[in-house]
Amino acid sequence: MENIKIADPYIDDEIVQGVTSVLRSGSLVSGRLVEEFEGRLADYLGVKHVVCVNSGTAALHVAFEALGVKNKKVIVSAFTFAASANTVILAGGQPVFADIDLDTYNVDPASIDGVVDDECVAVEPVHLYGQSAPMDGVISIARRRGLAVVEDAAQAIGSTYGSKMVGSFGLAGCFSTYATKNLHTAEGGFVATQDEGFAERLRLLRNHGQSSRYNHVGIGLNYRMTEIQAAIGLPQLARLEEFIRRRRENARMLNEGLARVDGVITPVEKGWGRHVYHQYTIRVEESKIGPRDRFIERLRRLGVEASVHYPRPVYLQPYYVEKYGYKKGLCPNSERAADTVVSLPVHPLLSQDKIERIVECVKQAAKA
Repeated sequence: MENIKIADPYIDDEIVQGVTSVLRSGSLVSGRLVEEFEGRLADYLGVKHVVCVNSGTAALHVAFEALGVKNKKVIVSAFTFAASANTVILAGGQPVFADIDLDTYNVDPASIDGVVDDECVAVEPVHLYGQSAPMDGVISIARRRGLAVVEDAAQAIGSTYGSKMVGSFGLAGCFSTYATKNLHTAEGGFVATQDEGFAERLRLLRNHGQSSRYNHVGIGLNYRMTEIQAAIGLPQLARLEEFIRRRRENARMLNEGLARVDGVITPVEKGWGRHVYHQYTIRVEESKIGPRDRFIERLRRLGVEASVHYPRPVYLQPYYVEKYGYKKGLCPNSERAADTVVSLPVHPLLSQDKIERIVECVKQAAKA
């Protein structure tokens, strides 16, 4: 029986034809298709400017460089992919970690309030797994303390908070279009902003600081998106709402099937917006199911891929322990999540039969 993959990047004939057309044209670097992609993304998100780059990490990096965080602090969720904090350091700043709400895995505004000080210049809410952070609380603190808001929406394109798309609330919204994301370009990313001056700084930073060819008005990097990447992304953007509906329907079926499995805690979807389920992440109780790694191995033997996003808070990564002296206990909810989360397949290419099979395999693995 075929294994059920945790992710399955979408590639159809239209994408293959588009990439082939780019290759045959000889125009491979950032050009017309990238500009079209930027325009359509801006329309979708309801922002004035989108600047495409070659990864979500690059998006965060140029955003923090353009903001200017050198020798300043940025408040970051402790439970996220390391790039959320690494890019603050790359831009010369220092990440300060806030704990999460264990229901949503997103930053707790009360924890932000507990760590903010006069050296902080920004807060970076992460919309983890595809559900928005509690933006009313985040923005309230940011306004009161004079902080810029840089959203890490790497996993959350199409997610909403109230009537607005995530990535459109702050100075910058940073997205990833990595191969496993809900909208992918194999590798890639982009920054959304309403601020024209900020967008222009982003464009300089992604292209060696050039205002025109060989006229370097600043220092930058080669973070440009290619035409091939845009050709992969454009057809998917036209179908993104369909993909989101499928993910949400798959999540609904998983929720129903797993609701009464002892030792499995299913995701909590808050009523404040739309969860787009980049990941369908459960928590497992070791006292009832046994060690998490053993549970995942049982699933693998049954033919279901599962993964852990993420096995430790960022501040307990070796680099941060060595550089800053962080120890366990800083963010208890983040540590508890890191010890118990398991992501199951939820991608839009899954059939109902496969969703039902995932449910049955989880039930079996939970009993073993």
